[in-house]
Amino acid sequence: MDVFYNSKGIGDVLIIPIRKVDRYNIKHANYGDITKILGGNGEIAGYNIFHASKYFDLNGEGRLEMTEGMLEQLQTLFDQNHLNDSLDFDLTPKFVVGYVISKTKHENADKLSVCQVDVGNEKLQIVCGAPNIDQDQKVVVAKVGATLPSGLKIKPTELRGVSSNGMICSQKELDLPNAPSEKGIYILDDMYEIGERFEF
Repeated sequence: MDVFYNSKGIGDVLIIPIRKVDRYNIKHANYGDITKILGGNGEIAGYNIFHASKYFDLNGEGRLEMTEGMLEQLQTLFDQNHLNDSLDFDLTPKFVVGYVISKTKHENADKLSVCQVDVGNEKLQIVCGAPNIDQDQKVVVAKVGATLPSGLKIKPTELRGVSSNGMICSQKELDLPNAPSEKGIYILDDMYEIGERFEF
């Protein structure tokens, strides 16, 4: 789960996004240094934590990964401000190294492949349109719940009638420097371990 902190750009505020909502139809509720952001239907869109450096051990700026330690600090802050919202956040890594166990042709689309991908603790079926996808490759998998640098959030979906749970990523989709312009997924060296977090 990603959170955002930019002290030079917006000040000492930790931004914790939960879900996208209509930005023209939001409400706010304040609990001390916590601002709870609600969508029009009352769903929680996220939290802004002001004077964040007082409450969190923040290492770095920009997009940061929510850690168990940060989650404990957030729970303490919620308790101090009598905010009883659930903090049952999924902190498992969302970008991981996957291994393509098998690749079969999509029955309803010539340019799509149906891949079975081992991501360490589970096997995922992912529909992929990259021309260079193949069996026995190590690849970068964005699991359901991941948010790409473009802002695209990965959700379970169906592509031409076949379920797909995740995305096999290209260097361009990961916004890596010097990414090639041609289409194709990022094929990793064998040194990567299946299921390990992919840092970028």
